[in-house]
Amino acid sequence: MELQQMRYVVAVAETNSFTRAAERCLVVQSALSHQIARLERELGARLFERTSRRVRLTPAGEAFLPAARQCLGAAERAAAEVAAAVGEVRGRLAVGLIPTVTAADIPEALRDFRGRYPQVRINLRVGASDDLVEQVRQGSIDVAFLGLPTTARPQGVAAHELARGRLIAVVAPDHPLAAEPAVDLRRLSSEVFVDLPAGTAGRAQTDQAFSAAGLVRDVAFEVTAADYIARLVGPGLAVAMLPAAYAPQLSGVTTIEVTDAPDRVEYVIWSHSGRTPAATAFLGILDIATEDREDT
Repeated sequence: MELQQMRYVVAVAETNSFTRAAERCLVVQSALSHQIARLERELGARLFERTSRRVRLTPAGEAFLPAARQCLGAAERAAAEVAAAVGEVRGRLAVGLIPTVTAADIPEALRDFRGRYPQVRINLRVGASDDLVEQVRQGSIDVAFLGLPTTARPQGVAAHELARGRLIAVVAPDHPLAAEPAVDLRRLSSEVFVDLPAGTAGRAQTDQAFSAAGLVRDVAFEVTAADYIARLVGPGLAVAMLPAAYAPQLSGVTTIEVTDAPDRVEYVIWSHSGRTPAATAFLGILDIATEDREDT
């Protein structure tokens, strides 16, 4: 079993295609297919179900994939640790973030990091807070920036609180509330809302606030990207509640203070074990000390 074979399996699993996986790995498809078939013979089990229309993991493939990712990650960390021992920072830095993070200037931090450590490959992933925490736990992301309601904290990872901020209402410019200096949750509860999917951390603080106030709201539209919320608010299809520090980035909408709005906490998180030299260096760029941080 070879690391390259594992890379091919991971690539096929992530692209659901032997063709796209070969393109990603910069090899011809026949070579990639041959190596995966060779690995399957060695393991005595098929890792993929192949049809003319799709490729998907078999139960054996599902069992193999996490271990393959761990092995590849360990190999990358080993090479990075050797480089660090001779004064170089190399390898990969995978950074995850929610779209509404504002407590840290991620592009500026990446610019500084890239200037100091040009040999590090940077992978940036945008996702939901809950998913980012899980990916940090699994080791597929090194550092992540997320937002949670005040009732929750990241679990199973090291965490540093960056900032706290309130949510505000976002409405269309011609909405009857647009001229109001402030509004409360009771008044907002009569409006139609657009929000992130139910059960996500980005939705939780708003749901909890209305529930605590004994109010029910109508979330008629659910979207997976926060920046798309403004595209529904602007034409007057719905109203929304978003972090106060993020809302000014949106155009074509009006923001209103909410007197009894909930707070949101932004965190940066990383693995409490096996942190790579690149991750340590990136946290250093942000002036975040890691030695005394404990997972929660």
